[in-house]
Amino acid sequence: MMEEQSQDTAGGAQTAKEEEVDKGNLADMAAVDADAQEEDEDALPHSEILDIFEEGLARLVQDPLLCDLPIQVTLEEVNSQIALEYGQAMTVKVLKADGEIMPIVVVQNATVLDLKKAIRRFMELKQQREGGVKHVSWRYVWRTYHLVFQGEKLEDDKMRLKDYGIRNRDEVTFMKRLRKK
Repeated sequence: MMEEQSQDTAGGAQTAKEEEVDKGNLADMAAVDADAQEEDEDALPHSEILDIFEEGLARLVQDPLLCDLPIQVTLEEVNSQIALEYGQAMTVKVLKADGEIMPIVVVQNATVLDLKKAIRRFMELKQQREGGVKHVSWRYVWRTYHLVFQGEKLEDDKMRLKDYGIRNRDEVTFMKRLRKK
């Protein structure tokens, strides 16, 4: 009988210790929750964080490696510029009919389709920054125009630019297709 009482007492002591640990954990959790609420109160509004980010980005773009990029640069543009510096990408100058030259960055083993996608992305970013036309039908653009390099039409979307002989800083012309009657 004495053994049963000692086990009960030991069991009761364990329960009391567990309750103390649980109360301690609750107190710790409450303290963490209070700290989190204080941090939320100290947090900056979204607009201020955006301003701080844009200031940092503007300083970053002043770096000689990234100085060619616009102030409202995207991560994609930064990565393209870094790839250019490491020789993993090339710039293809696309000449439009109005005389504007678009510097398009594509990877070294890019296809004609990759170039077309890069032209589309370049134009979309330009329109966003300038607040121009909201929607362009690229299906219409590629039915109406084609790309030409040294008199040869870039018709096969799967063919690599290198296979056409296009290298870094080469010029490709954006030319209107002639209608067949």
